[in-house]
Amino acid sequence: MRFAHQQIGDRYRWGGNGPNAWDCSGLATGAWRKAGVKLPRTTTQVYRKVRTKVSRKNLRPGDLVFFYSGRSHMGIYVGKGRFIHAPSSGKRVKKVKLSGYYKRNFNGAVRPGG
Repeated sequence: MRFAHQQIGDRYRWGGNGPNAWDCSGLATGAWRKAGVKLPRTTTQVYRKVRTKVSRKNLRPGDLVFFYSGRSHMGIYVGKGRFIHAPSSGKRVKKVKLSGYYKRNFNGAVRPGG
């Protein structure tokens, strides 16, 4: 969690794996790699590989949250209804509420390492 928080404000870059620019899956897998858990690189691969699926109401800090029908975007749940993600080109890594737009587009969550 600390790793993800430290990246807030970094810029988005497609295919970005850090240290100063990230895409959504690079940020999420980088945070878990820092915790000693190796994950695949893309959103769809991560969702498929991680066996522990989690409902939105049972999210815990560190869970990975996925969005859109193809699960083409992901973020790291940090608790209190918020997650950290690298949104898209021209934007920066930020913490946002899992409500409104993101709640409507939520499409699953997984718990790596669990």
